Amino acid sequence: MSKPVEGLSIRLAKPEEREELEALQRRASLALPEYREQLLAHPDAIHLPLAQLANGQVLVAELGGRVAGFAAVVGGEFDGPFVEPDLWRRGIGAALVDAATHQARRKGLALTVIANPSARGLYESCGFSMEGDAQTRFGPAVRMSR
Repeated sequence: MSKPVEGLSIRLAKPEEREELEALQRRASLALPEYREQLLAHPDAIHLPLAQLANGQVLVAELGGRVAGFAAVVGGEFDGPFVEPDLWRRGIGAALVDAATHQARRKGLALTVIANPSARGLYESCGFSMEGDAQTRFGPAVRMSR
């Protein structure tokens, strides 16, 4: 369980926030140098399905009235967290992981993630265990569960 972030609230996303959340995902993803070239070549990789928003599968973190980040939980699969780059390393991603874990457990599901290897430390600090290696559209990844 992560340490609470003062002033942070987590809520379900609204369908009308789709463009704003995709823009946030783009900023956060482009801030990672290992994926920048591929994302610029394939902008279609940033896509938040409207059905996920409509079905209550997307969590939004707000800090000081500003959308600070989001994550999706589809079945037991975690996608994210995507956090505004100027707010990295403040516990927002970990708070989204905790909220997603609770959401999955309420549905009787374990939470799994296929993540960039550089995010392994975040997930381990949030209680995830390594399951093995995986491959994504943009290269090697790790498969973890909690």
